[in-house]
Amino acid sequence: MHACSAGPYHRSPTMNILFVADPLESFKIYKDTTFVMMREAQRRGHTLSACETKDITWQRGTPVTAFVRDIHLTGDESNWFTAEQQHPNERPQALRDFGCIIMRKDPPFDSEFFYSTHLLEQAEREGARVFNKPSALRDHPEKLAIMEFQQFIGPTLVTRDAEDIKRFHAEHQDIILKPLDGMGGMGIFRVKADGMNLGSIIETLNKDGAQSVMVQKFLPEIVKGDKRVLVIGGKPVPFALARIPQGNEVRGNLAAGGLGVAQALSARDREIAEAVGPVLAARGLLLAGIDVIGDCITEINVTSPTCFQEIFDQTDFDVAAMFIDALEAALVNPSP
Repeated sequence: MHACSAGPYHRSPTMNILFVADPLESFKIYKDTTFVMMREAQRRGHTLSACETKDITWQRGTPVTAFVRDIHLTGDESNWFTAEQQHPNERPQALRDFGCIIMRKDPPFDSEFFYSTHLLEQAEREGARVFNKPSALRDHPEKLAIMEFQQFIGPTLVTRDAEDIKRFHAEHQDIILKPLDGMGGMGIFRVKADGMNLGSIIETLNKDGAQSVMVQKFLPEIVKGDKRVLVIGGKPVPFALARIPQGNEVRGNLAAGGLGVAQALSARDREIAEAVGPVLAARGLLLAGIDVIGDCITEINVTSPTCFQEIFDQTDFDVAAMFIDALEAALVNPSP
């Protein structure tokens, strides 16, 4: 197994970790990243609690509180956890009283996700430690965040104007269009030089100018995979997962049927990660997933980056151990 520890495990006292996530019953544990985070935390002696964003509440005169289930992982694939509490009898606890909170709610980044970050930020003011930092989640929408790092991206346009999109297509000929709030490859279209269906696609995505669209020059290197480069505590995981489109599909996303192939970081992958990673970490993003096609960043995922298990299964590099190492280090040495 590849070494990846930031220090001996015993240096961090055990604590109760709250995972804010989707319903536990929906987890596919053979590939779920939140699950292996939990498993590694429990292996080190930490206790686990879980809730959904809908379980977080704030009442005048009281701290931000969640109705949680205290859980224990069983090691059984079919019944993978036991819970001391069941709905509707979850246990209330102030968020500030947990050792830390790991925010792992999947997109979409809708109004309710947005409000959740405000509740979590109030919990921070009361003393809670939240990863990724709620304000950083708000400040880094996963499509738009790439625009800050222009030296690492291809030709890209964000607009609500149909004519802008048509001009971009006329210039670049072969383009990708995507909604800003999509996930898992949802709503991604490719339009080649013939412009087939461009008008209809624009209408579908921008809803007559009501919604913004990201438009990017098509990168033919997608045939080699849309690489997920993970950055933990500002440092790159040494292996990426290249998600390779299958058949006639243009999308490499695993949710869209892409094949995940783990591979060592290229020199360019590492250059990108070492430039972008520390910037993100300094803003409170303990974990980020940088998507790279060829030499270009296409997205920066900060809500609930995945691929821990696929990388471990193919390389033996324990990404979850690296993550919990970084989490424990951040709690011992908090950023200013």
